[in-house]
Amino acid sequence: MSFEHFLTTSWYRRSPWLYVLWPISTIFVILVEIRKAVLKCRFSMRKNSVPVIVIGNITVGGSGKTPLLISLVRELLRRGIRIAVVSRGYGRSGQKGPAEVTSKTPVYLSGDEPLLIAKSCECKVIVDSDRARAVNFLTNTGDYDLILSDDGLQHYSMNRDIEVVVVDGSRGFGNGLCIPAGPLREPIRRLRSVDFIAVNDEVEKKVYPPHVKVIHFFYKPVKFVNLFTGRVCDPNNWVGSKIVHAVAAIGAPERFKKSLERLGLHVILHPQNDHDCLTLGDLSFNDGLDVIITAKDAVKLEWKCNFDVWCLEIEAVLDASVADNLVTCLNKKGLFPVARR
Repeated sequence: MSFEHFLTTSWYRRSPWLYVLWPISTIFVILVEIRKAVLKCRFSMRKNSVPVIVIGNITVGGSGKTPLLISLVRELLRRGIRIAVVSRGYGRSGQKGPAEVTSKTPVYLSGDEPLLIAKSCECKVIVDSDRARAVNFLTNTGDYDLILSDDGLQHYSMNRDIEVVVVDGSRGFGNGLCIPAGPLREPIRRLRSVDFIAVNDEVEKKVYPPHVKVIHFFYKPVKFVNLFTGRVCDPNNWVGSKIVHAVAAIGAPERFKKSLERLGLHVILHPQNDHDCLTLGDLSFNDGLDVIITAKDAVKLEWKCNFDVWCLEIEAVLDASVADNLVTCLNKKGLFPVARR
Protein backbone atom coordinates (compact mmCIF):
# COMPACT_ATOMS: atom_id res chain seq x y z
CA MET A 1 0.00 0.00 0.00
CA SER A 2 1.40 3.39 -1.01
CA PHE A 3 1.62 6.18 1.57
CA GLU A 4 -0.97 8.17 -0.43
CA HIS A 5 -3.45 5.30 -0.23
CA PHE A 6 -2.67 4.74 3.48
CA LEU A 7 -3.28 8.40 4.28
CA THR A 8 -6.51 8.53 2.26
CA THR A 9 -7.78 5.38 3.99
CA SER A 10 -6.96 6.91 7.38
CA TRP A 11 -8.93 10.06 6.56
CA TYR A 12 -12.09 8.11 5.79
CA ARG A 13 -11.66 5.69 8.67
CA ARG A 14 -11.31 8.70 10.95
CA SER A 15 -8.12 7.36 12.50
CA PRO A 16 -7.47 9.10 15.86
CA TRP A 17 -3.75 9.63 15.18
CA LEU A 18 -4.63 12.20 12.49
CA TYR A 19 -5.63 14.73 15.15
CA VAL A 20 -1.93 15.17 15.85
CA LEU A 21 -1.88 17.02 12.51
CA TRP A 22 -4.80 19.29 13.44
CA PRO A 23 -2.59 22.35 14.22
CA ILE A 24 -1.07 22.12 10.73
CA SER A 25 -4.57 21.87 9.25
CA THR A 26 -5.56 25.04 11.10
CA ILE A 27 -2.63 26.90 9.55
CA PHE A 28 -3.57 25.43 6.15
CA VAL A 29 -7.13 26.77 6.44
CA ILE A 30 -5.88 30.25 7.33
CA LEU A 31 -3.54 30.27 4.33
CA VAL A 32 -6.33 28.98 2.06
CA GLU A 33 -8.68 31.77 3.15
CA ILE A 34 -5.99 34.44 2.70
CA ARG A 35 -5.12 33.13 -0.77
CA LYS A 36 -8.79 33.00 -1.74
CA ALA A 37 -9.39 36.59 -0.59
CA VAL A 38 -6.30 37.90 -2.41
CA LEU A 39 -7.11 36.14 -5.70
CA LYS A 40 -10.77 37.13 -5.64
CA CYS A 41 -9.83 40.73 -5.03
CA ARG A 42 -7.13 40.70 -7.69
CA PHE A 43 -9.20 39.05 -10.42
CA SER A 44 -12.73 40.18 -9.53
CA MET A 45 -12.77 42.63 -12.46
CA ARG A 46 -11.73 39.97 -14.97
CA LYS A 47 -15.07 39.04 -16.50
CA ASN A 48 -15.54 36.17 -18.94
CA SER A 49 -17.27 36.89 -22.23
CA VAL A 50 -18.61 33.31 -22.16
CA PRO A 51 -20.23 31.75 -19.05
CA VAL A 52 -18.03 29.32 -17.15
CA ILE A 53 -19.24 26.37 -15.07
CA VAL A 54 -16.79 24.71 -12.69
CA ILE A 55 -17.24 21.02 -11.89
CA GLY A 56 -15.05 20.58 -8.82
CA ASN A 57 -14.89 19.30 -5.27
CA ILE A 58 -13.65 20.24 -1.82
CA THR A 59 -11.97 16.91 -1.11
CA VAL A 60 -8.66 15.45 -2.20
CA GLY A 61 -8.92 12.49 -4.54
CA GLY A 62 -11.61 11.23 -6.85
CA SER A 63 -15.25 12.09 -6.37
CA GLY A 64 -16.40 11.33 -9.91
CA LYS A 65 -16.02 14.78 -11.46
CA THR A 66 -14.86 13.71 -14.92
CA PRO A 67 -17.61 11.14 -15.69
CA LEU A 68 -20.20 13.67 -14.52
CA LEU A 69 -18.68 16.39 -16.71
CA ILE A 70 -18.71 14.06 -19.72
CA SER A 71 -22.40 13.27 -19.19
CA LEU A 72 -23.24 16.97 -18.78
CA VAL A 73 -21.33 17.89 -21.94
CA ARG A 74 -23.20 15.24 -23.94
CA GLU A 75 -26.56 16.40 -22.57
CA LEU A 76 -25.82 20.05 -23.33
CA LEU A 77 -24.57 19.21 -26.83
CA ARG A 78 -27.89 17.46 -27.51
CA ARG A 79 -29.55 20.80 -26.84
CA GLY A 80 -27.47 22.47 -29.54
CA ILE A 81 -25.30 24.34 -27.05
CA ARG A 82 -21.74 24.93 -28.20
CA ILE A 83 -19.45 23.59 -25.47
CA ALA A 84 -15.73 23.75 -24.73
CA VAL A 85 -13.84 22.25 -21.79
CA VAL A 86 -10.77 23.48 -19.93
CA SER A 87 -8.60 21.39 -17.65
CA ARG A 88 -5.27 21.66 -15.90
CA GLY A 89 -3.98 18.53 -17.57
CA TYR A 90 -2.39 17.10 -14.43
CA GLY A 91 0.95 15.40 -15.06
CA ARG A 92 1.33 16.54 -18.65
CA SER A 93 4.65 17.69 -20.03
CA GLY A 94 5.61 19.73 -23.06
CA GLN A 95 4.60 23.25 -23.99
CA LYS A 96 3.48 25.88 -21.53
CA GLY A 97 0.30 27.73 -22.23
CA PRO A 98 -2.95 26.52 -23.81
CA ALA A 99 -2.86 23.31 -25.84
CA GLU A 100 -5.69 21.51 -27.59
CA VAL A 101 -6.33 17.87 -26.73
CA THR A 102 -7.83 15.50 -29.28
CA SER A 103 -8.49 11.77 -29.17
CA LYS A 104 -5.07 11.29 -30.82
CA THR A 105 -3.02 13.40 -28.38
CA PRO A 106 -0.36 11.40 -26.46
CA VAL A 107 -1.26 11.21 -22.80
CA TYR A 108 2.05 12.76 -21.73
CA LEU A 109 1.03 15.95 -23.58
CA SER A 110 -2.56 16.00 -22.35
CA GLY A 111 -2.93 14.38 -18.95
CA ASP A 112 -5.28 11.44 -18.40
CA GLU A 113 -8.60 13.16 -17.66
CA PRO A 114 -8.51 15.67 -20.57
CA LEU A 115 -7.67 12.82 -22.95
CA LEU A 116 -10.59 10.77 -21.63
CA ILE A 117 -12.89 13.78 -22.14
CA ALA A 118 -11.60 14.32 -25.68
CA LYS A 119 -12.17 10.64 -26.52
CA SER A 120 -15.67 10.71 -25.04
CA CYS A 121 -17.08 14.06 -26.19
CA GLU A 122 -17.32 15.91 -29.48
CA CYS A 123 -16.15 19.23 -28.14
CA LYS A 124 -13.00 21.35 -27.91
CA VAL A 125 -10.75 20.45 -24.95
CA ILE A 126 -7.97 22.83 -23.88
CA VAL A 127 -5.36 22.14 -21.19
CA ASP A 128 -3.36 24.75 -19.36
CA SER A 129 -2.00 25.00 -15.83
CA ASP A 130 -3.61 28.46 -15.82
CA ARG A 131 -7.29 27.76 -16.42
CA ALA A 132 -8.10 31.46 -16.70
CA ARG A 133 -5.66 31.67 -19.59
CA ALA A 134 -7.29 28.62 -21.18
CA VAL A 135 -10.72 30.27 -20.92
CA ASN A 136 -9.34 33.45 -22.48
CA PHE A 137 -7.78 31.42 -25.29
CA LEU A 138 -11.11 29.78 -26.08
CA THR A 139 -13.06 33.02 -26.10
CA ASN A 140 -10.50 34.60 -28.44
CA THR A 141 -10.22 31.70 -30.89
CA GLY A 142 -13.70 30.14 -31.04
CA ASP A 143 -17.42 30.75 -30.78
CA TYR A 144 -18.88 29.00 -27.75
CA ASP A 145 -22.02 29.32 -25.65
CA LEU A 146 -20.58 27.73 -22.53
CA ILE A 147 -17.23 26.63 -21.07
CA LEU A 148 -16.95 23.85 -18.49
CA SER A 149 -13.92 23.50 -16.24
CA ASP A 150 -12.90 20.00 -15.19
CA ASP A 151 -11.93 20.69 -11.57
CA GLY A 152 -10.65 24.14 -10.67
CA LEU A 153 -12.99 25.03 -7.81
CA GLN A 154 -9.96 26.39 -5.92
CA HIS A 155 -8.49 28.09 -9.03
CA TYR A 156 -9.74 31.51 -7.94
CA SER A 157 -7.89 33.44 -10.61
CA MET A 158 -10.52 32.00 -12.98
CA ASN A 159 -13.88 33.71 -12.62
CA ARG A 160 -16.83 31.36 -12.75
CA ASP A 161 -20.57 31.82 -13.08
CA ILE A 162 -21.78 28.51 -11.66
CA GLU A 163 -20.06 26.16 -9.22
CA VAL A 164 -20.98 22.48 -9.05
CA VAL A 165 -19.37 20.54 -6.20
CA VAL A 166 -19.23 16.77 -6.66
CA VAL A 167 -19.46 14.63 -3.51
CA ASP A 168 -18.79 10.92 -3.20
CA GLY A 169 -21.83 10.11 -1.08
CA SER A 170 -20.42 6.79 0.11
CA ARG A 171 -17.37 8.50 1.61
CA GLY A 172 -18.68 11.95 2.39
CA PHE A 173 -16.08 14.29 3.87
CA GLY A 174 -14.14 11.77 5.93
CA ASN A 175 -13.23 13.11 9.35
CA GLY A 176 -14.27 16.65 8.30
CA LEU A 177 -10.76 18.08 8.70
CA CYS A 178 -8.64 19.89 6.15
CA ILE A 179 -5.31 18.76 4.73
CA PRO A 180 -3.14 17.15 6.11
CA ALA A 181 -5.30 15.89 8.99
CA GLY A 182 -8.25 15.21 6.69
CA PRO A 183 -9.29 15.11 3.04
CA LEU A 184 -10.75 18.62 2.72
CA ARG A 185 -9.20 21.23 0.44
CA GLU A 186 -11.50 23.83 1.98
CA PRO A 187 -13.74 23.77 5.07
CA ILE A 188 -17.20 22.22 4.66
CA ARG A 189 -18.76 25.68 5.01
CA ARG A 190 -17.54 26.31 1.43
CA LEU A 191 -20.66 24.40 0.30
CA ARG A 192 -22.82 27.35 1.36
CA SER A 193 -21.52 29.46 -1.52
CA VAL A 194 -21.88 26.99 -4.41
CA ASP A 195 -24.81 26.69 -6.81
CA PHE A 196 -25.22 22.90 -7.01
CA ILE A 197 -24.05 19.85 -5.07
CA ALA A 198 -23.86 16.66 -7.16
CA VAL A 199 -23.95 13.51 -5.04
CA ASN A 200 -23.23 9.99 -6.27
CA ASP A 201 -23.87 6.67 -4.55
CA GLU A 202 -25.29 8.23 -1.42
CA VAL A 203 -25.36 5.71 1.42
CA GLU A 204 -26.33 7.78 4.44
CA LYS A 205 -28.27 11.00 4.54
CA LYS A 206 -25.93 13.97 4.41
CA VAL A 207 -26.83 17.44 5.59
CA TYR A 208 -26.26 20.00 2.86
CA PRO A 209 -27.07 23.73 2.92
CA PRO A 210 -30.86 23.97 2.36
CA HIS A 211 -30.56 26.79 -0.20
CA VAL A 212 -28.22 24.79 -2.48
CA LYS A 213 -29.82 22.50 -5.05
CA VAL A 214 -28.69 18.86 -4.73
CA ILE A 215 -28.26 16.73 -7.85
CA HIS A 216 -28.24 12.95 -7.54
CA PHE A 217 -26.52 10.69 -10.06
CA PHE A 218 -25.06 7.20 -10.23
CA TYR A 219 -22.49 5.26 -12.23
CA LYS A 220 -23.61 2.71 -14.78
CA PRO A 221 -21.22 0.08 -16.16
CA VAL A 222 -21.40 0.32 -19.95
CA LYS A 223 -19.10 -2.41 -21.23
CA PHE A 224 -15.92 -4.37 -20.73
CA VAL A 225 -13.35 -3.92 -23.52
CA ASN A 226 -10.40 -6.28 -23.98
CA LEU A 227 -7.41 -4.04 -24.67
CA PHE A 228 -5.55 -6.84 -26.49
CA THR A 229 -8.24 -8.37 -28.71
CA GLY A 230 -10.76 -5.53 -28.83
CA ARG A 231 -13.50 -7.90 -27.68
CA VAL A 232 -16.49 -6.20 -26.04
CA CYS A 233 -18.42 -7.84 -23.23
CA ASP A 234 -21.73 -6.85 -21.66
CA PRO A 235 -21.16 -6.01 -17.96
CA ASN A 236 -24.00 -8.31 -16.93
CA ASN A 237 -22.64 -11.25 -18.92
CA TRP A 238 -19.00 -11.35 -17.88
CA VAL A 239 -17.11 -14.10 -19.70
CA GLY A 240 -13.94 -14.21 -17.62
CA SER A 241 -12.89 -15.52 -14.22
CA LYS A 242 -15.12 -14.85 -11.24
CA ILE A 243 -12.10 -13.76 -9.23
CA VAL A 244 -10.32 -10.81 -10.85
CA HIS A 245 -7.47 -8.43 -10.23
CA ALA A 246 -8.59 -4.79 -10.24
CA VAL A 247 -5.78 -2.29 -10.79
CA ALA A 248 -6.71 1.37 -10.37
CA ALA A 249 -4.55 4.51 -10.34
CA ILE A 250 -7.48 6.78 -9.50
CA GLY A 251 -8.50 8.89 -6.54
CA ALA A 252 -11.06 6.43 -5.17
CA PRO A 253 -10.00 2.87 -6.12
CA GLU A 254 -12.45 1.36 -3.62
CA ARG A 255 -15.32 2.75 -5.69
CA PHE A 256 -13.99 0.85 -8.70
CA LYS A 257 -13.85 -2.30 -6.59
CA LYS A 258 -17.47 -1.84 -5.50
CA SER A 259 -18.56 -1.37 -9.13
CA LEU A 260 -17.04 -4.73 -10.02
CA GLU A 261 -18.49 -6.42 -6.94
CA ARG A 262 -21.96 -5.24 -7.92
CA LEU A 263 -21.45 -7.19 -11.14
CA GLY A 264 -20.94 -10.38 -9.12
CA LEU A 265 -17.13 -10.49 -9.24
CA HIS A 266 -14.76 -11.26 -6.39
CA VAL A 267 -12.15 -8.52 -6.52
CA ILE A 268 -8.50 -8.40 -5.52
CA LEU A 269 -7.80 -4.67 -5.48
CA HIS A 270 -4.39 -3.21 -6.34
CA PRO A 271 -4.64 0.56 -5.73
CA GLN A 272 -2.00 2.84 -7.24
CA ASN A 273 -1.36 6.54 -6.78
CA ASP A 274 -3.84 8.75 -8.62
CA HIS A 275 -2.68 9.74 -12.14
CA ASP A 276 0.21 7.23 -12.15
CA CYS A 277 0.77 5.42 -15.45
CA LEU A 278 0.44 1.67 -15.09
CA THR A 279 3.42 -0.45 -16.08
CA LEU A 280 3.55 -3.95 -17.46
CA GLY A 281 4.57 -5.15 -14.01
CA ASP A 282 1.50 -3.56 -12.42
CA LEU A 283 -0.73 -5.78 -14.58
CA SER A 284 1.24 -9.04 -14.52
CA PHE A 285 0.13 -11.60 -11.93
CA ASN A 286 0.68 -14.94 -13.73
CA ASP A 287 -2.12 -16.72 -11.89
CA GLY A 288 -4.67 -17.12 -14.68
CA LEU A 289 -7.04 -14.55 -13.25
CA ASP A 290 -8.38 -11.73 -15.40
CA VAL A 291 -7.11 -8.20 -14.91
CA ILE A 292 -9.50 -5.22 -15.09
CA ILE A 293 -8.57 -1.54 -15.13
CA THR A 294 -10.49 1.74 -15.37
CA ALA A 295 -11.07 3.77 -18.52
CA LYS A 296 -8.95 6.54 -17.01
CA ASP A 297 -6.06 4.08 -16.64
CA ALA A 298 -6.59 2.65 -20.11
CA VAL A 299 -5.91 6.01 -21.80
CA LYS A 300 -2.66 6.27 -19.82
CA LEU A 301 -1.11 3.05 -21.10
CA GLU A 302 2.01 4.12 -22.93
CA TRP A 303 2.72 0.64 -24.27
CA LYS A 304 0.77 -1.67 -26.52
CA CYS A 305 -1.07 -4.32 -24.55
CA ASN A 306 -0.17 -7.76 -25.92
CA PHE A 307 -2.02 -9.86 -23.35
CA ASP A 308 -5.55 -9.98 -21.95
CA VAL A 309 -6.37 -6.88 -19.91
CA TRP A 310 -9.95 -5.66 -19.64
CA CYS A 311 -11.16 -2.09 -19.23
CA LEU A 312 -14.51 -1.33 -17.59
CA GLU A 313 -16.14 1.70 -19.17
CA ILE A 314 -18.74 3.51 -17.07
CA GLU A 315 -20.97 6.53 -17.45
CA ALA A 316 -22.56 8.92 -15.00
CA VAL A 317 -26.34 8.67 -15.23
CA LEU A 318 -28.29 11.77 -14.29
CA ASP A 319 -31.72 13.13 -15.05
CA ALA A 320 -31.93 15.19 -18.23
CA SER A 321 -33.44 18.01 -16.17
CA VAL A 322 -30.01 18.65 -14.62
CA ALA A 323 -28.78 20.27 -17.83
CA ASP A 324 -31.98 22.34 -17.95
CA ASN A 325 -31.41 23.45 -14.36
CA LEU A 326 -27.91 24.66 -15.23
CA VAL A 327 -29.23 26.64 -18.20
CA THR A 328 -32.07 28.06 -16.08
CA CYS A 329 -29.58 29.14 -13.43
CA LEU A 330 -27.51 30.94 -16.07
CA ASN A 331 -30.63 32.55 -17.50
CA LYS A 332 -31.61 33.87 -14.06
CA LYS A 333 -28.18 35.44 -13.76
CA GLY A 334 -28.65 37.06 -17.15
CA LEU A 335 -25.71 35.17 -18.61
CA PHE A 336 -27.20 32.80 -21.11
CA PRO A 337 -29.86 32.86 -23.85
CA VAL A 338 -32.60 30.27 -23.96
CA ALA A 339 -31.04 26.97 -24.98
CA ARG A 340 -31.36 26.15 -28.67
CA ARG A 341 -33.24 22.94 -29.38
